[in-house]
Amino acid sequence: MSSPEHNILRITNARKSFGDTEVLRDISLSVNAGEVVAVIGPSGSGKSTLLRCATLLERLDSGSLCYDGEPVAQLDEHGCMVYASAKALQAIRMKFGLVFQDFNLFPHFSVMRNITDPPINVQKRNKQEVYEEAQALLKKMGLQGKEDAMPCELSGGQQQRVSIARALALNPEILYFDEPTSALDPELTGEILRVIRALAAERMTMVIVTHEMNFAREVADRIIFMDEGYIVEQGSAKTLVDNPQHERLKAFLNKLET
Repeated sequence: MSSPEHNILRITNARKSFGDTEVLRDISLSVNAGEVVAVIGPSGSGKSTLLRCATLLERLDSGSLCYDGEPVAQLDEHGCMVYASAKALQAIRMKFGLVFQDFNLFPHFSVMRNITDPPINVQKRNKQEVYEEAQALLKKMGLQGKEDAMPCELSGGQQQRVSIARALALNPEILYFDEPTSALDPELTGEILRVIRALAAERMTMVIVTHEMNFAREVADRIIFMDEGYIVEQGSAKTLVDNPQHERLKAFLNKLET
């Protein structure tokens, strides 16, 4: 008898507004261990805000957010949004890694310090163990010999690979990517997509906001299409791209092809 799927992330009836603009409108989704989910949609559809709420960079206005079945945020009996304690949130933050589109490396830290600083100073892990893991990650990312380089000495693709290594150094249960190739030229984009493909082959749980449709179709298990703050359609990656059902998704895919 197969074991039940391990649900890492669950978001239910999530809403988020900035001023009078509602950016997320009743969003519900879950991500299971080992699953790769791509989130697509036009600019302003709420994709990045969804990631920022899932990674606690923004607070939901209503709905609920859970990791590993543990509530992180939910409505109380008065209809007010309540988040877990600061200590609980600190533990939750250790469950995920986030790779930004603009790298977000510390410019005054070397490559090695960018990768090792969070595990050593936030997770309080053994320094030698962290350094050994960081060396292995740099090798995996094709960045051997770059330990002492500063971010300004690296190409955009190399900087993004350092940011992926930094996220992986926390040993997260789930890895989020917010348009990880949008700041890169086509050649460097290929570097990053190869890294993410390799992680998918290892069954790393990932949520990837992307505009790279062929990549999403090949690598993701499931695609979520967002528009105007709603999840309009979702399904298996190949089915959704090859046989879209909703007119809005058909129009979006057609526009990408032209």
